[in-house]
Amino acid sequence: MILSDQRILDEIELGTIKIEPYDRNCLGSNSYDVHLGKHLALYVDAELDAKKHNTIAHFDIPEEGFLLMPDQFYLGVTLEYTETHAHVPFLEGKSSTGRLGIDIHATAGKGDVGFCGNWTLEISVKKPVRVYAGMPIGQLIYFPVQGEILVPYNSKKNAKYAGQPNRPVESMMWKNQF
Repeated sequence: MILSDQRILDEIELGTIKIEPYDRNCLGSNSYDVHLGKHLALYVDAELDAKKHNTIAHFDIPEEGFLLMPDQFYLGVTLEYTETHAHVPFLEGKSSTGRLGIDIHATAGKGDVGFCGNWTLEISVKKPVRVYAGMPIGQLIYFPVQGEILVPYNSKKNAKYAGQPNRPVESMMWKNQF
């Protein structure tokens, strides 16, 4: 079951869902539109290593936009800061974004109950496409959870992405034991 617009509004009122900035016009019948923040990042090294802390270089999208290229992998961020305390949030691309050949996540479209922060986007494109800070980039949908949550994400000792800032965050795979 996916939360309806009315149920999302109810949950915002209860404080179990938080979206900042919030704009009522971005609320669809069962989703909330999120926007591309002004910060992007690229990995510094051409080769990434899952056991190593791979560094990224941040840059801002200029007012005239930024041309994304198919041979690059970008990290972006949502303009919106969100908190979800009783539901599982999913981030999906908008159809308009997809029709431009923009993928906003490689695999990480699901959040956890207790996630608080801006969403890091894993952006790739099929063709060169110019993007702009503040443009609609995706939509959040919320699923109810059955059963009690014993440890929300923001309370986990090993939560690598808790409190994500309004800048893209690189992979923290290197913090895992394998």
